[in-house]
Amino acid sequence: MSGIDEIQISVQNVAKRFESRDAGDSVTALAAVDLEIFRGEFLILLGPSGCGKSTLLNLMAGFLKPSSGVILHDGAVVAGPDRRRTVVFQEYALFPWMTVQENVEFGLKAQGISQRERRAVAGELLSIVRLSGFETRYPHEISGGMKQRAAIARAIAPNPEVLLMDEPFGALDAQTRVLLQEEVARISAETKKTIVFVTHSIDEAVFLGDRIVVMSSRPGRVRDIYPVALARPRVAAMRSEAPFRDLVDKLWTSLRPDWRAETGDIVQPA
Repeated sequence: MSGIDEIQISVQNVAKRFESRDAGDSVTALAAVDLEIFRGEFLILLGPSGCGKSTLLNLMAGFLKPSSGVILHDGAVVAGPDRRRTVVFQEYALFPWMTVQENVEFGLKAQGISQRERRAVAGELLSIVRLSGFETRYPHEISGGMKQRAAIARAIAPNPEVLLMDEPFGALDAQTRVLLQEEVARISAETKKTIVFVTHSIDEAVFLGDRIVVMSSRPGRVRDIYPVALARPRVAAMRSEAPFRDLVDKLWTSLRPDWRAETGDIVQPA
């Protein structure tokens, strides 16, 4: 995180309600959310299913509008999608008729960047995500983990200020997920982008984040924020060290009542 602690995204008293098809009925996904995201930090949104993590991310992206409250990006109201903010979804979202190289170049082409510059930028990013040599492959010819790395490269290519990641590893097997966590931690350190990352995984949250925002069950609110006092670069060996395990245990204790309630094992208050 930046030593200056400059606020880049500000979420101010945001609520989001979704109206049901039944007249007069609605679902409140978020209520009174206040959050500040600093330039260059890796912020994690962690919480049980249905707590509004993805809704909050989509509000930051400009795909949704708050029912009340406001979200600011560098002091300006987020009123819709903006190329300063890009999103990586759980689904790979690559165009199947385009090669890996063409997928990464897509956003640059839309900006009118010359072919020569597009190729140079895409080549550098494919090297960063370790896909050099796969430029001419189509999405069906590469693995799930490689598809997600290509999706990350495509999201970074237009040089956004903020990268919004919505459970990008949720569909991957456990081994690939761990390897991509290490890749994203490295890419974050190299690009110094502001990243907001949604996850259900406590281990993933601790390994990647500078701060972890724990959200309550629906309607989602910011319940706690935990700083992650782990050095960067993040390496696999950290997972077995005491500071890592201690924070994992603390987060598990914080979230256990919500997750037990989510699975039907209701925890009665003391």
